[in-house]
Amino acid sequence: MAEQKAEKGNEGQKEQPKEAPKKEKIKKGDFIEIDYIGSLKSDGTIFDTTDKGVSKKEGFYNEGQEYGPAIICVGEHNIVKGIDKELEGKETKTEYLIDISPEEGFGRKSAKLIQLVSTSKFLKQNINPMPGLQVNIDGNLGTIKSVSGGRTLVDFNHPLSSHELKYKIRVNRIVHDDKEKLRSLLAIQLSMKKNDIEVSEIKEGKAAVKTRKKLNMPKEITEILSKKANELIPSVKTLEFHEQAKTA
Repeated sequence: MAEQKAEKGNEGQKEQPKEAPKKEKIKKGDFIEIDYIGSLKSDGTIFDTTDKGVSKKEGFYNEGQEYGPAIICVGEHNIVKGIDKELEGKETKTEYLIDISPEEGFGRKSAKLIQLVSTSKFLKQNINPMPGLQVNIDGNLGTIKSVSGGRTLVDFNHPLSSHELKYKIRVNRIVHDDKEKLRSLLAIQLSMKKNDIEVSEIKEGKAAVKTRKKLNMPKEITEILSKKANELIPSVKTLEFHEQAKTA
């Protein structure tokens, strides 16, 4: 009987409401983890995302690209300029819709960036120029518009120039772990996947870094990377690159 009374007593008790997730306000210099979908404001065409499933559905999945939440440093231009500016003052654990003008996105088309290039320049590199082909000329990416005789018309404007954009962004969290910050920073600076970088420890200002891809960096480059890391992550004074990290 005593047990029955206890059960009846509990029936009248209400469940305690769950506490809302604690939000943090974002400031310049914070490392944050985000998910996003970028689309054209004009017709909703999706052109970029951190979601592998969405990229496959929309037909632009790239096997060589790393999908999943991205970690960026606010104010360091790791993402489209307009988004970088808008993120300051926003809160974590929140989703935002951000409109981006061409000026804050990929710029306006410039006639100066549509140029005639000698067709022989492509042939010397064993490239058969044809309309729509994306090419790299002297470090500049462009799209071939037309080929006529010995001349090839190349548009060096960004494919998304003059477009108004819309981004749906969820700010998941602010990253507080210095090793995670450094790993993400180096992935951006070295154009590598985060999974190919391991920060084994940060001790007395020295950060031990291992990479799957062997790096033969001049001392000057290591010093530049160390200086940048120290600006954004004060606990890191110098970087030490060691033997390759083992593949999982």
